[in-house]
Amino acid sequence: MMISTKGRYSLRVMVDLTEHNTDAYIPLKDIAKRQEISQKYLESIMTVLSKAGFVDALRGKGGGYRLNRSPNEYTVGSVLKLTEGTLAPVACLENEQNKCDRAANCRTLPMWIELDRLTSDYLEGITVGDLAKNISSGNYVI
Repeated sequence: MMISTKGRYSLRVMVDLTEHNTDAYIPLKDIAKRQEISQKYLESIMTVLSKAGFVDALRGKGGGYRLNRSPNEYTVGSVLKLTEGTLAPVACLENEQNKCDRAANCRTLPMWIELDRLTSDYLEGITVGDLAKNISSGNYVI
């Protein structure tokens, strides 16, 4: 599994919104400047986050983005699954139903299933709030 730039930047944006969470809408240009990410690229990320209901968006003067729930309600796993589509370590686990003809005889499938479970459990156990708390102590780097 390789997390793309889109996934990493999505986490950075969510942490930024957490750190600047005042219930006010935060302009995209401010987030882009602080995170040193192209505003154009952030627009595509924010569209995904907004359509999925992870953030509220407001257009026009005084507009921008804000979290619509507690930072501890967003897991790293949920953000990455949204932006990456899947975190499955192998293609045969990308969908809930394994359609591989060799699944019944595959000696490696149980290992991949366990890796997928461990990865998911780990990422679902870390919240955006956790990342925001630990960012200054250096425990997490995105």
